[in-house]
Amino acid sequence: MTLSAQGYLDVVTETIGRVAAGQRDGVRRAADLITTALRGGGVVQAFGTGHSEALAMEIAGRAGGLVPTNRIALRDLVLRGGESIEILGPTLERDPTVAHRLYELSPIDPRDVFVIASNSGVNGTIVEFAALVKERGHGLIAITSREHSDGVPSRHPSGRKLGDLADVVLDNGAPYGDATLPLPGGGAVGAVSSITAALLAQQIVVEVVRRLVEAGETPPVYLSANIPDSDGHNNALEARYSGRIRRGA
Repeated sequence: MTLSAQGYLDVVTETIGRVAAGQRDGVRRAADLITTALRGGGVVQAFGTGHSEALAMEIAGRAGGLVPTNRIALRDLVLRGGESIEILGPTLERDPTVAHRLYELSPIDPRDVFVIASNSGVNGTIVEFAALVKERGHGLIAITSREHSDGVPSRHPSGRKLGDLADVVLDNGAPYGDATLPLPGGGAVGAVSSITAALLAQQIVVEVVRRLVEAGETPPVYLSANIPDSDGHNNALEARYSGRIRRGA
């Protein structure tokens, strides 16, 4: 692993191949869980904090993705919960009490299924939110780094981690600390968790759509907003889930 753009490409390529092969069964089970929820009238609720919010954005509201999806974010506390913007900070994700407020502010239905991403899987908000999701009877898919999560203590009072609570756990293959190329004076550069989490998210979506197509169903999939005539297609599909999904900030 050389400290170069090519070295990073090499490690990313290897990690993608390893994750794709090793998580094949987990992707299948995650797709089964989501397909069942969608057929029952549910939507996919996606949540992540920090850089793991990119996973929620990968699932909810993007071109080629499923329409019945919703993104939950810490800033919902400000945008929809009346909190001051000062509440948002790097340690907010460690506060377990935040999870209950986020759940209350979200358009959640008992039929919904959840995808929660956290590279470490140990922060208080993530773990508490996952516990709340399971207490309410929802299916839960977790995307996390097994190596990192196993190497650090939980920040939740229960001692549990995200992977302890999910119905399906997908390992994003990231190393301890996420970054992959060691530096001479210590530390490392070249994180991979966002790339592999996006891979897993897209694989799950494709597998869900495959199941629907093979059953003769028309999958509710977005067209890019930046191609002609897409607005009518997308708006018609979104109308089916009025009040259930949010788009925008």
